[in-house]
Amino acid sequence: MHATLPLLQATEFPPLTRQRLTTLQVNLGYRCNQSCVHCHVNAGPTRTERMDPENLRLVSQVLAARDIATLDLTGGAPELHPDFRRLVVEARLLGVRVIDRCNLTILFEPGQEDLAQFLAEQEVEVVASLPCYSLDNVDKQRGKGVFDKSIAALQRLNALGYGRPGSGLTLNLVYNPQGASLPPDQVKLQADYKRELATHFGIHFNDLFALANMPIQRFGSMLISKGQFNDYLRLLKENFVAANLASVMCHSTVSVDWQGFLYDCDFNQQLGLALPGAGSLRASAERPHLRSLLSQDPAGRPIRVAEHCYGCTAGQGSSCGGALKNDGCAA
Repeated sequence: MHATLPLLQATEFPPLTRQRLTTLQVNLGYRCNQSCVHCHVNAGPTRTERMDPENLRLVSQVLAARDIATLDLTGGAPELHPDFRRLVVEARLLGVRVIDRCNLTILFEPGQEDLAQFLAEQEVEVVASLPCYSLDNVDKQRGKGVFDKSIAALQRLNALGYGRPGSGLTLNLVYNPQGASLPPDQVKLQADYKRELATHFGIHFNDLFALANMPIQRFGSMLISKGQFNDYLRLLKENFVAANLASVMCHSTVSVDWQGFLYDCDFNQQLGLALPGAGSLRASAERPHLRSLLSQDPAGRPIRVAEHCYGCTAGQGSSCGGALKNDGCAA
């Protein structure tokens, strides 16, 4: 696989500073039942990395110590971690909002037959990957049979109340472009998703998040192989919108890898760009770790930026919560 970090480090991206920490995004490990082309963490069925019990205990302690409002669980498929459910229960007992980044097909894996019921009982917010509302496009990006399983999973979640008005159970979907292009206008695309999924499958959901693909890891390597890497970076930079800087998620989110080390975002995590220490953008010999959040507040520290940051600020903007502005793309 081609290394992308050397192509991203030199940048003129504007400086950013951390604000109050409200979200802890935790990667529980890289094992997944899918291997998607756009995956920026290279997750797959053969990956064995996963968070150990000591760091899992620290997650709950940090949530309480820093009064963090949201725990955002990702992977791989976070549900494949053997202590996923215990962590969810602990966070919910603390009154923390829990988000599960779910690929939908995980609901049909052996041992996960009651996963949907568990998520509903704990009122976990499900953010589900569905890159298109057509079979051909989804199976092309995620593998044969994924679309049918995804539809069945959404119907199962709907049956439990997810995506239904007044249920208190939030179901959001995620769209990624298939290639080196910006996502379309999120508002219009959401209307298309709602119409097509309701008409053909009786599926309902709350919101659609349209996310840009980041030129790192598996997707970035593919761009290099196809000779499209520089063109894609140029596309991101030409569509930079300064107004999006105020809404990027790294202002209030810390990303935690499976070993407990801290990063400004999930993308920096995959590039190995550790959270800076106080007053420094240089990676220190001792990388900041979860345990440091028990006593230190990262607010006011600089955020490490590189060329891939243009992916979050291009056009309508892109974050783990979807577009940063909802009135269409602006160049």
